[in-house]
Amino acid sequence: MLPVLLTDTVTPDLDRALHYTLLWGLEGVVLRTIGGASDRVPHVNEERLRRRLDEAELPAVAADPGLFEGASSSRAAALNDLAALPETFAFCRRMGAPCIVVGALAGEDDDAWDAGAAARVLREAGDAAASVGLTLAVRNAAGTACASGERLAELLAATNHPAVGAAWSPAEAVAAGADPAAGLAALVESGAPLGLVYVRDLAAREGNAAPESGTWEEVLPGEGVVGWADQLAALVAASYEGPLVLEMRRRPAAQIGLKATAALVALVRAARRSRRP
Repeated sequence: MLPVLLTDTVTPDLDRALHYTLLWGLEGVVLRTIGGASDRVPHVNEERLRRRLDEAELPAVAADPGLFEGASSSRAAALNDLAALPETFAFCRRMGAPCIVVGALAGEDDDAWDAGAAARVLREAGDAAASVGLTLAVRNAAGTACASGERLAELLAATNHPAVGAAWSPAEAVAAGADPAAGLAALVESGAPLGLVYVRDLAAREGNAAPESGTWEEVLPGEGVVGWADQLAALVAASYEGPLVLEMRRRPAAQIGLKATAALVALVRAARRSRRP
């Protein structure tokens, strides 16, 4: 497994983000917002980005351009996102990023979600990605109709495309009141590719019961209720060797990042040791 950083969870400033990636011993990056608050990939300073990645000798493992985050009922929005794919594909190929993180067309959590309609759009997007040697990874997100691993597995099973996999975030499932262990089990059982795993951990704030309160505090991996030891053991059992994407939402990130990375690496090592005969 490859520990990497979602850079803009530390800072959108490219130089600082890459500095911390190297300082903390992470081995790659996921690209989302680079520069100003509105500078979302692929609309960034590409020449500088490529040069800085080469200088740091860090691979871009994925890009997150914010596509397919609307509701499944909005065909016009889906068509616009499909039309935006070629530009994103060209960017990813120039950056050497093999994967594009996308939404599940799940809208808000109170919207009527049509997994079949979403699957048809994602299947079309998967065909386009496969034609240029790239893959898509669909992310679950709290506050949408696709927050749990079970819902994401349902969507991927309906999509049934080898180039369309999961960008699994157990913390998002927890924040939505779902069981992260059951969610990962459903994803593995679905047989869909597992493209990325996002790493955060959550604990209930003092005086609030979880999960009913919906009020959470960011803690180091392994210190909260996500159950990272079990998540990583299940990933090792499933022979997952892809990116573990560290999201640094706890502040001050500059002080916490090294501790978070060390905690994650220790959990990965423990999971691998427990798997050995």
